Amino acid sequence: MRVAYDRHGVRRQSSLGPRSAETEKMKENFERARDEASQRLLELKPVMERQAAVNRALGLGRVPLLGARIMRVLEDHGLMGTGIRVLGTHALYAYEAAAGVHFDASMTTTEDVDLLLDSRARLSFAASEDMPNASLLRILQRVDKSFVRSSQDFRAVNKHGYLVDLIKPLRDPPWTRDEARIGEDPDDLNAVEIAGLAWHESAPAFETTAIDEKGEPLRIVTSDPRIFAVHKFWLSRRTDRDPIKRRRDGEQAKAVAVLVARYFPHLPFEEQVLRMLPKALIADAKPLFVISSAES
Repeated sequence: MRVAYDRHGVRRQSSLGPRSAETEKMKENFERARDEASQRLLELKPVMERQAAVNRALGLGRVPLLGARIMRVLEDHGLMGTGIRVLGTHALYAYEAAAGVHFDASMTTTEDVDLLLDSRARLSFAASEDMPNASLLRILQRVDKSFVRSSQDFRAVNKHGYLVDLIKPLRDPPWTRDEARIGEDPDDLNAVEIAGLAWHESAPAFETTAIDEKGEPLRIVTSDPRIFAVHKFWLSRRTDRDPIKRRRDGEQAKAVAVLVARYFPHLPFEEQVLRMLPKALIADAKPLFVISSAES
């Protein structure tokens, strides 16, 4: 029998045929490969622990532990980069890791993580035997049991006040709106619609490996840094936004734009590449990507 979980997290079994020399061989090969993989992992663990200690000593560990654990569990369930992207301040850790630099702590300090839901995608959980009926909230509770859905149903919060927001683009006209949840659980988080996120949804993915505060690696999938910078620039000019957030938006926009110009020559700031953005916004943001003599 082959055992697997469908997109709703339901455990399914299918027969591979009557018992025969061929099916016995398939089972034997599977069990041998499983045992070899387990042994290989056992041998690699001490090496990984030593390397993590080296990473900590070199000051490479940047991603906060709780955020890193959340991103890893999303990866474990097959969601990272396949319908879920990390946005907000945590995206900065991906950009700095790829460039080999560190942003100032004032720009990266955060007590929340934003998860962009691409609700156009057909998402499926990689379920497990101990959690066959998965939901985003239940996945978060694997990281920290104290996570609960707040009164704002797009948000989960733990006992320390750490926030996880599920967000998606604002659809216009409203009848084009699509799914707001990942799974079938009615008590799961419902993504909130936010203006400007369609640019991120349509942007190329940006993927890299970063290091958490314990020195261990993790995969981060976020949006193209050019889109991040322009979106933050746009937010910094919105008069309906909190002044403190606007100021930080502007700082992050400038920092990421300079990083792109200096370290990512393969990502030119060109209109034809950034066609998901309004032309007027591209023109207004373009000076951010020009390195002055004082910055060079």
